[in-house]
Amino acid sequence: MKTITKMTRSIASALAIAIFFALSVPTLNLAAYDAPADVRTIADIPADLTGKTVVLQTNDVHGALGRYAYVASLKQNLAARGAEVILVDSGDFSQGTPYVSTSMGATAVTVMNAAGYDIATLGNHEFDYGYAQLAANLTQAKFKVICANVLDANGNPIYDPNYMYVTKSGLKLGFFGMETPETQTKVNPGLIKGISFLSKSDIYKCAQDQTDALKSQGADLVLCLGHLGVDEESAADGHRSVDMYAKTKGIDLILDGHSHTVMTAGAKNEPILSTGTKVENIGVVIIDDASKAIEDKFLITLDGLQPEVTSFNVANDIIKKVDNEYSVVFAKSEVLLDGNKAPGNRTQETNLGDLIADALIWSVLRTDGGITVPEDHVVAITNGGGIRATIKAGNVTKADLNTVLPFGNTVAVVYVKGSELLEALEASTFAAPEAVGGYPQTSGIKFMLDTTVPYAQGAAYPKSTYYAPSKINRVTIQSINGQPFNMNDTYAVVTNNFCAAGGDTYYAFANASSQFDTGIVMDEAVMEYVKQILDGNITAAQYGKPRGDQTIITSATDASTIADAKAAVQAGSGEAAAAPAKEEAKAEAPAAEAKAEEPAKAEEKAEAPAAEAKAEEKADATSEKPVEAATETAPAAETAPEQTQSSADTYVVVSGDNLWKIAATVYGDGNKWKDLYELNKDVIKDANNILVGQELKTK
Repeated sequence: MKTITKMTRSIASALAIAIFFALSVPTLNLAAYDAPADVRTIADIPADLTGKTVVLQTNDVHGALGRYAYVASLKQNLAARGAEVILVDSGDFSQGTPYVSTSMGATAVTVMNAAGYDIATLGNHEFDYGYAQLAANLTQAKFKVICANVLDANGNPIYDPNYMYVTKSGLKLGFFGMETPETQTKVNPGLIKGISFLSKSDIYKCAQDQTDALKSQGADLVLCLGHLGVDEESAADGHRSVDMYAKTKGIDLILDGHSHTVMTAGAKNEPILSTGTKVENIGVVIIDDASKAIEDKFLITLDGLQPEVTSFNVANDIIKKVDNEYSVVFAKSEVLLDGNKAPGNRTQETNLGDLIADALIWSVLRTDGGITVPEDHVVAITNGGGIRATIKAGNVTKADLNTVLPFGNTVAVVYVKGSELLEALEASTFAAPEAVGGYPQTSGIKFMLDTTVPYAQGAAYPKSTYYAPSKINRVTIQSINGQPFNMNDTYAVVTNNFCAAGGDTYYAFANASSQFDTGIVMDEAVMEYVKQILDGNITAAQYGKPRGDQTIITSATDASTIADAKAAVQAGSGEAAAAPAKEEAKAEAPAAEAKAEEPAKAEEKAEAPAAEAKAEEKADATSEKPVEAATETAPAAETAPEQTQSSADTYVVVSGDNLWKIAATVYGDGNKWKDLYELNKDVIKDANNILVGQELKTK
């Protein structure tokens, strides 16, 4: 086969279109990971590779079919320089653009065959369309599929766990595959029945067993094709590639995926390579056949590469067919609809999340008799991780919408008690302000999320990498469709079938008393809503910015915002919306009035230099706040001051006050409670116990 050196204008145009759609999904990482990345170009690779074996890696291609031709070109190029070239993939090739999602992943396998892949492991998105569909797709694969830690009902790996690749020079390279255990909650649980995923410390034993087995077979080097990543979200249970490497011995190199990280080593110089996503780079590992050692490893960009003819034509045929169907404009948007991850749909309310959630409710309520609760008890929640792309202002096509919602999820309805709804919101915001795929995009629910209070982690949900809340202390529902929220009422939650089945953090939905699937595909529901209700025009007036249903409290939130949010809770929901156990109120006060340090520590901080005190306030403004139950009626032996009203320079303590509240009232900033303490140390002996009737100086 030859590489293209001269392209006709029509082919170049088609390729440009392909790349445009292939790159339309944002590539932001869930969490920053500080690792080195040695990125080069084809010009930096030695001209003579005789006596070398080269392993080329891709990961998280996510349907960028137009770019496989560049990978195939590089494989041919390096083979022509004398190397034996092995092309591998670390998973997540089945989902990401309409070019693969419309075939439920099958077209990805078709193009990978044309590009000449040798070995691949599985990513979590390979299971998006179900295990049965994945198995059907991979019957067509001309490459070897390996995965050690996904087991069938009999406890055996669903694919060969490892593979020994013996080169023409006799070099033995042992490969084994590892899948992220998070797949079990990142994929619709109903579609992966009968298989299980080794997790936590079990993945270390699995990796060690594979390494030992390959070594016993005479492997010169052991390489793990991992879809584990280095996201902070995966750290708690030790599911990252760096965690696995630290707990095993004998792995020479991990070719990693999942977190879309661009890296050529771990933060502690672990031998880990990851290319990013959508073939923004290609991993290159050069092995010397004589010494049987890794000589160099780096990433290269596509600069200077030409697409290989055969794989280009195979991909382009698929792209043109999908474009013909999906390029029709069905709407216009006056605004950019935010599909970013973080900050975005995995950290906060977005205008795109509002639009999708509104459409979900409409798709169910448009048919009379489908819901058994009053309309004012119908809400919508969809997981932010399911929103995969931004829609720019201007024309909106079916391809745009399918790229935003590529999973083929259907609209489902679950019936839950108010307490279960509250649990679902608490669990799905556990990581906030850090990003998490379960973060709720909602319609019909106004709620306050206090990120300054730690998530009260309880027991792990069954068959999940997520944990139930041991109590509700971060989320407060202010109202439901403008009406009071009641813990004991039954609510219909319109969601997607992934969340309904307990995906991400939504075990409370899987455990619901009743649910049903409408069969309506999500992207079609949104498209019909835009066409029929919005008349094909997404306006700035309706969706120019997030609706404001979510109030997120951070250490930097101003006092007036907190006060307004709390007032909304009291006015809109009252006692029914309070956290379940009133007796916990003193021990677990709301973040705006969180527990202060012990008096001795408070005095110590009050005596700290001003610059240091301000720095500490900024770093952790809420950890030192006085508790809410801070006032007591002055004992008879302690006659209260005669003054009963505050003046310009003083404030008289009333029932329910604490220093934080008073500072918010007097200075407009509750974090200035320490200024009050400093002014009144002569009368305040305990920052947590101020007395009703005490006169405090404010200036």
